[in-house]
Amino acid sequence: MIYGLTYLGVIHTLISLVAVGAALAGFVRDQRIDPASVLGKVYIWTTVLTCVTGFGIYQHGGFGKPHILGIITLLVLGLAWLADRRRFGRRSVQVSTISYSLTFFFHMVPAVTETSTRLPLGAPWLPSAEAPELQAITGVMFLLLLVGVTLQLRRLKAQPQA
Repeated sequence: MIYGLTYLGVIHTLISLVAVGAALAGFVRDQRIDPASVLGKVYIWTTVLTCVTGFGIYQHGGFGKPHILGIITLLVLGLAWLADRRRFGRRSVQVSTISYSLTFFFHMVPAVTETSTRLPLGAPWLPSAEAPELQAITGVMFLLLLVGVTLQLRRLKAQPQA
């Protein structure tokens, strides 16, 4: 164990950090996660790997909320994949953009939860994943998701149609 994480947990965390970094870089550079870009491809594949490695982590008992979040994330990635193949007609780019942004939110929920309940070592900021402060932080992150998606959709609407 390293800092309370199994070796699989460390690998899972490192992969997820690459995904989050690629998403943040994409948001800065492209104002969205663009599946056609290198950053977008890195984000998509590291998100899939994050989900897959997460299925092997049972630190909090058996199958639980983190595993369900991994399944939902993969389903939303599947929706984005369909959108990237124009399965939603003229709304495909919007469906893709919303889906990738939602998966980024899904990355951030466990990232903030695990960080705030593990760090600093020996005296974490929050006592548990059920702490009211964590629920408030998650609510703020959800509002940021809504604002971000709204801005992305406005930007897409303002672009000339290809």
